[in-house]
Amino acid sequence: MKFGNRSKIRANRRKVLQKFNVEQCCYYLQNKQFKTRYQRQPNNPYMSALLPCPRGNLHSSMRAHTTLSKYHQTTTPISKQTSFYCNASLSSATVPSLDKTDFLKLQNGSDIRGVAVPGVEGEPVSLPEPVTEAIAAAFGQWLLHKKNAGSQKLRVSVGHDSRISAPTLLEAVSRGLGVSGVDVVQFGLASTPAMFNSTLTEDESFLCPADGAIMITASHLPYNRNGFKFFTSEGGLGKVDIKNILERAADIYQNLSDENHTKSQREVSIKKVDYMAVYTSGLVNAVRKAAGGLEKPLEGFHIVVDAGNGAGGFFAAKVLEPLGAITSGSQFLEPDGMFPNHIPNPEDKTAMQAITKAVLDNKADLGIIFDTDVDRSAAVDSSGREFNRNRLIALLSAIVLEEHPGTTIVTDSVTSDGLTSFIEKKLGGKHHRFKRGYKNVIDEAIRLNSTGEETHLAIETSGHGALKENHWLDDGAYLMVKILNKLASARAAGEGSGSKVLTDLVEGLDEPKVALELRLKIDKNHSDLEGRDFREYGETVLQQVSNSIETNPNLKKASVNYEGIRVSGFGGWFLLRLSLHDPVLPLNIEAQSEDDAVKLGLVVANAVKEFNALDTSALSNDSEFKTKLECVDKAFTTKGNVSTQSALRNIVETKSVATSDPERAATQDSKTVINMDEHFHLMFGRETLLNKEVVDEKVRFSKQKYARGDEGDPGEPIGD
Repeated sequence: MKFGNRSKIRANRRKVLQKFNVEQCCYYLQNKQFKTRYQRQPNNPYMSALLPCPRGNLHSSMRAHTTLSKYHQTTTPISKQTSFYCNASLSSATVPSLDKTDFLKLQNGSDIRGVAVPGVEGEPVSLPEPVTEAIAAAFGQWLLHKKNAGSQKLRVSVGHDSRISAPTLLEAVSRGLGVSGVDVVQFGLASTPAMFNSTLTEDESFLCPADGAIMITASHLPYNRNGFKFFTSEGGLGKVDIKNILERAADIYQNLSDENHTKSQREVSIKKVDYMAVYTSGLVNAVRKAAGGLEKPLEGFHIVVDAGNGAGGFFAAKVLEPLGAITSGSQFLEPDGMFPNHIPNPEDKTAMQAITKAVLDNKADLGIIFDTDVDRSAAVDSSGREFNRNRLIALLSAIVLEEHPGTTIVTDSVTSDGLTSFIEKKLGGKHHRFKRGYKNVIDEAIRLNSTGEETHLAIETSGHGALKENHWLDDGAYLMVKILNKLASARAAGEGSGSKVLTDLVEGLDEPKVALELRLKIDKNHSDLEGRDFREYGETVLQQVSNSIETNPNLKKASVNYEGIRVSGFGGWFLLRLSLHDPVLPLNIEAQSEDDAVKLGLVVANAVKEFNALDTSALSNDSEFKTKLECVDKAFTTKGNVSTQSALRNIVETKSVATSDPERAATQDSKTVINMDEHFHLMFGRETLLNKEVVDEKVRFSKQKYARGDEGDPGEPIGD
C-alpha cells in the first residue's frame, strides 16, 4: 500500500472517531489496547470485547461465576458465563419516518446491510439504532413463530466482527430481542461460522444450543457499513425469510411512537458467553483427528495468518499454536474496524499481495487469509502461489474427492472450463456449475443430495465454501482446517511435508492466461427503459446476445447453464449475466491469449451496441487497458519480485509467454519480438467499433510510453 494512502486512512480514521459516539470510541481504543494480548496471551480477548460502556435502556447489575473449561486447550481458566438482567424497551428517541419500502432496501440477498456510521459523503445512515431494534425484534417474532414456541422461552446468540459500529448495534439488537420476548446470549467478537455453530452445539454450560443466532457484520464492505446475518439450526436464513423479517420490522418501527409500546418493559435475561473457546477447540480437534490423534500434528510447520484486522485473528493463537505450528510473521490479527492495512477480502488483489509477501518474507510453509467475519478464506503456498478462486476450488475438490470418489462438486457460474476438466477428467468427479451467490450454491448442493445425487462440497469463487460434513456451513476457518488436515495426515503417513503436498494436488489444472471481469452498468433513468425495471431491460440485453450467437459458427452456447448466457469460442469463454442485486451486467472473460479475449469481448460489444442505456465504456476505453495490465500481473507476479510494468514489457516483446509456469514466463531467455503496432491495435481493438482515429492515437501514445520505459515504482501494482 502506498504511504500516501495510509496517511489518508489515518486522517480519515481520526475524523470518524471524533464524530462517533463515546461508547464506540471506548470500544475501538479498548481493542487497540488489547492488541498484544489478542495475538499471544491465553486470556481470551473476545471476552474483553464484551465490556460495553453502559447506555440506552440496558441498566445491568452483574453477577458472574467462573469455571474451568474442559474445552480450553491451554487449561487456562476462562469465564463461561456472565449473567445480568435488565428492563428492555424499544428506543423512544425521535426517529425519521420510514416505510416498508425503506426497510426492504436493506435486503442484500440473504443478508441485511446498510450504512451504520455517518461521515461518508453520499452515504446517509440507513441502519440507526431504532431501525436495528426493530429488525432484531422482528427476528425474535419470526423465530417464535418458526419454533411455535408458545410460552416456551427461546434464546438467541449475538456476535459481531471488528467494525466500529458493533457495540452500538449489539446493544440495539439486544434491546430489540428483549422486547420480542427472547433471552439474549452475547458472544462479543466472533465469526459468522461460530454463530451458526452455536445453534448446533449441545452444552448447557455455554448456553447452547441457541434457538437462533445473529451475526452483526457487513463482510468486507467499508468501515461505515454494517448489517446482519441470521441463523437457526437449519442454516442461514434465505431471501424469503429476510423479506418477511424486514416487513415485520417495518410494522414494529411504525409503532415506536405508540406511547404504550415504548413504555412497556419486561425483564430480559442477557448473558455473556465465551463461545469462541468451544468453536476453536472443535477446529483443533478436527486436525488432531485427521493426524491419528497426535497432540501437535503441525509441529515444525511455519504458517502465517493475515486476518485483515477483522474477526479472524484467533486462528493463529487459538488454532494453529495448540497444534504446534509456528505463527511468527502473522499480521493484522488485532481487531481494527477501520481496516487500516487492506480490505479483509481474499478476492482483493492488495490483500493477496500482503499475505503472499508475508509468506515469502518469513519463508513460511503456508499463508492463510480471511475475510472480515471469517466465512471466506484463501491460502498461499511456500513459493507464493495463491490458492484462491478456481485454484482453491480445485484444491478442495481434490481433497474431497479423495474422501468421496465420484461425488459432485457444486460451484458458482464463473468457474473456468479448465476447472471442469480437472474435476471430471483428472479427479473423476462431476462438476455442477450453478448460479452466483453462496446461498444459491449451498442450497443447490442440498437439493442435489435430496434427489440422490451425492455432493459433499459447495463452493463459490469468492471463497465461500461449505461441506456436507460441516452442516453445509460456509466456514472459511473450516476450509483451512481441511487443508491443514491434508498437511497433517500426509506427514503422519510419510507422504511428504510442507505445502508441496497441496501444490501437487492441483497439478494438471488448466488455467487461463487472461481472466477478467467487466461491469456493464444499466442507467435506470435512461429514456430507453421507458419506465421498465432494470431487470427487464437486462434480460432483453441477454436475449439479444443469445440471438446474435446463433449466427456465429465460431461460438457455442453452453448446453447446460443456470445463469445469464455462457458462450465458448476462440479458445476461451465468456459469461454475461445480470447482477443479483444491482443494475449491472457483469461480463466474465477467460481465454488463452489476449487477442482471443478481445475477440470474445468484441462479440458482446457488437451484440449490445444498440442498447443506449447500457454503459459499455468498459469495452471501449482505457479501462480495458488497465484491466489488461491486471491480467498480466496475475500471470507474472507470483513470486512478488516482478513488477507489473516489467511483465507488460515481456508480453509486448514476447510471443512465448503462454505458459502455466509464471516464473519461467518471466525469465525466458529466448524472445521473439512481435509487431508493436499489431500488439497495441489488439490491445485497443474494441475502439474500432467507435473510432479508428482514436485507436491509432492510443497506439502512438503507448508506443512512445514504452519506448521511454515508463515503468513507475518497482513492484508497485498499477491502478492501486
